Amino acid sequence: MAAHYLEFEKPIADLEAKIEELNLLSSTSGSFDAEVDGLRKKAEQLRRKTYADLDPWMKTQVARHPQRPHFVDYVEGLFTDFVELKGDRQFGDDQAILGGLARFRGSPVVVMGHEKGHDTQTRLTHNFGMARPEGYRKAVRLMDMAEQYGLPVLTFVDTAGAYPGLGAEERGQAEAIARSTERCLTLGVPSIATVTGEGGSGGAIAIAAAGRVLMLEHSIYSVISPEGAAGILWRDGARARDAAMAMKITGPDLLELKIIDRIIPEPVGGAHADPAAAIANVGDVLAEELAALSTLSPDQIRKARADRFYAIGRLG
Repeated sequence: MAAHYLEFEKPIADLEAKIEELNLLSSTSGSFDAEVDGLRKKAEQLRRKTYADLDPWMKTQVARHPQRPHFVDYVEGLFTDFVELKGDRQFGDDQAILGGLARFRGSPVVVMGHEKGHDTQTRLTHNFGMARPEGYRKAVRLMDMAEQYGLPVLTFVDTAGAYPGLGAEERGQAEAIARSTERCLTLGVPSIATVTGEGGSGGAIAIAAAGRVLMLEHSIYSVISPEGAAGILWRDGARARDAAMAMKITGPDLLELKIIDRIIPEPVGGAHADPAAAIANVGDVLAEELAALSTLSPDQIRKARADRFYAIGRLG
């Protein structure tokens, strides 16, 4: 797959284009190994410098990068024996939220998450990760099953928000999101949510109200998209950058506000630059967090989760 460069990565793209050009010339005009090595070092230094100082709008672009690992990639990289469970037993199956039973490092778990898709066809199939009510009702069904059999729940959050279409509203979108959020908050089994890309609005929190909330380094988590906030505040979606800068949607701000519990480092250049390394990082952190939660009783799990969410927004 060809590299997809973001706007702020143009200087890096220019250097890598020169590297490609010299590699092509090497086949006809002699060796340019020294020049290529120098440009590669320069590109790597520039990438490190750029990604060490991303502002919230830049992180928003990285969080939305089309080559960033998605739910299906995490399932393939971290889980074995995955069995997808479909349907909400009321209306149908929603493909924006996928989930089922699996083994994580040998132990059985329930795993679910938003899936955006990687190309035009899969994006349409998964509705760009924007779930309808049946997606959240499927999530509740899976959490009920996890409770019944004493299985930890691992969720992967990556959505711009719940689908706002007429049919979704007619079938009770708000109620479905509320029920899913409530079920997250009442689980007596270990639950860990990981924001891997966008964590947008109620569509995200419906499966993210977990005992531990983790966030990849260049992901975002917000009550509304920057474009939506700009439209409300200034009636100008083009001011999304201004909104992103003001909203405190990145990991360090959210960690300080105690909205999330931990930031997972990404490879230099973002998770899309080295998906395998990013997925491995997530797996190692999940294993640590699960080990800590596995020592707690159901009542302790519920109390710790309640204390965690009650603490958000408290002063002093």
